[in-house]
Amino acid sequence: MSNHLFDALTAFIPDRDKTFLELASGATLSYRDMFARSAQYAGALHKLGVKAGDRVAVQVDKTPEALMVYLGTIRAGGVFLPLNTAYTPNEIAYFVGDAEPAVFVCDPARADALAGTAQKAGARLQTLDADGEGSLRQLADEMPTDFDNRPRQDDDLAAILYTSGTTGRSKGAMLSHDNLASNSATMVKVWRFTEDDVLLHALPIFHTHGLFVATNCLMMAGGSMQFLPKFDLDQVLAMLPKATAMMGVPTFYSRLLGSDRFTKDLVGHMRVFISGSAPLSAEVHKEFSARTGHAILERYGMTETNMNTSNPYDGERRPGTVGFPLPGVGLRIVDQKTGRELPAGDVGIIEVKGPNVFQGYWRMPEKTAQEFRADGYFITGDMGRLDEDGYVSIVGRSKDLIISGGFNVYPAEVEALLDELPGVAESAVIGVPHPDFGEAVVAVLAPRNGASLDQDAILTALGGTLARFKQPKKVHVLEALPRNAMGKIQKNALRDQYESDFA
Repeated sequence: MSNHLFDALTAFIPDRDKTFLELASGATLSYRDMFARSAQYAGALHKLGVKAGDRVAVQVDKTPEALMVYLGTIRAGGVFLPLNTAYTPNEIAYFVGDAEPAVFVCDPARADALAGTAQKAGARLQTLDADGEGSLRQLADEMPTDFDNRPRQDDDLAAILYTSGTTGRSKGAMLSHDNLASNSATMVKVWRFTEDDVLLHALPIFHTHGLFVATNCLMMAGGSMQFLPKFDLDQVLAMLPKATAMMGVPTFYSRLLGSDRFTKDLVGHMRVFISGSAPLSAEVHKEFSARTGHAILERYGMTETNMNTSNPYDGERRPGTVGFPLPGVGLRIVDQKTGRELPAGDVGIIEVKGPNVFQGYWRMPEKTAQEFRADGYFITGDMGRLDEDGYVSIVGRSKDLIISGGFNVYPAEVEALLDELPGVAESAVIGVPHPDFGEAVVAVLAPRNGASLDQDAILTALGGTLARFKQPKKVHVLEALPRNAMGKIQKNALRDQYESDFA
């Protein structure tokens, strides 16, 4: 019996001595190395007690070793649970407590702070640092370089990714082996990836985009990756001449356009630039095309669904749209209240159905049932429209979701912490346009009678309990927040008032 995802990812590797990863230092890792090293990590996890279906939670920096932990988890039959490196110990305590992993891997510098969290959840604590060193690597070094992959079926879980809700607790999206494998196979075909491709990879790997879209795609095609720890303008400019493709968030492309060294000659050989995780402004799309002759290919996906739509590889890539539904993906726009499908041009809730759509929320059967229609369509919560030609446009988020630098920020989580601060009567958290991050988090506060609120003090207070990407970039203080006749805070009015904060 096969290990569905790992077998799918490695079925088309033409030559095991071919380069799998190239680092900024010039060091390389071959596919042969990948098979051997991921086998050692699978063996290490097995020795730590990981059985089929057990979770392996990981909060570590992006390194080749971290990628091997992902592949090793899959080979060992485990369920991979990547966690944003910006999450605080307080946030990690919830995720680990909810998922109850068999193993939890963190940076050695955080081990003392997180040891109690791991122990409470019944997890074996292991470490891995930004240099790929730590107790888990030491254990992997002792393991054989081959491993008898644990059998996993297409509908067995491969990963859980947490996606916060606007109210209540965070939700773990359960993704099966076939959710990931089928979506990668579709993207390889639609975006024309082959063994000749070299993908410039500067995305994080705790996120769907960098891990399941970029990494899985290139492995399935048998291509190579330039594997950077993060987006560094100088490193990206230095490595682009050897790349054929790049996946990024809009921030990457706006930063490239900010450099005089980013020219048409530098990227004339490139095959495709792909953007996602946050809305790409029409202005950046047009400026990029004018500068380079390349039209950025924008697509649309979610943690729960992987990729749903894409602008065409051949054909018009329309600025401000995310293209057409991918093959095998059903997509419709419905009225939020009635669920009635809407005609082209009308704005409504986007619903999707297909093999890419997740299995539900971890240990939340009632929430899962609420998010699916009787005919199997998933209610995304995104607002969109279809034009007469079938292009999909995302026009907003039904639950005031903010996407800053490609990461989801849910206002209710930030507001709850703000409301607890001394002197704060009430708060509203909004997203406003930002030239670099797409959207910036802005907090609008009303003080208690007689209280005086200071922006620096507010931001300092949030620093220890909230990941940096969730922290407000500006704080405004009003005597009272605007409300409608029903007493609801009018966030639209606040967004209009502060939309030029970063203009």
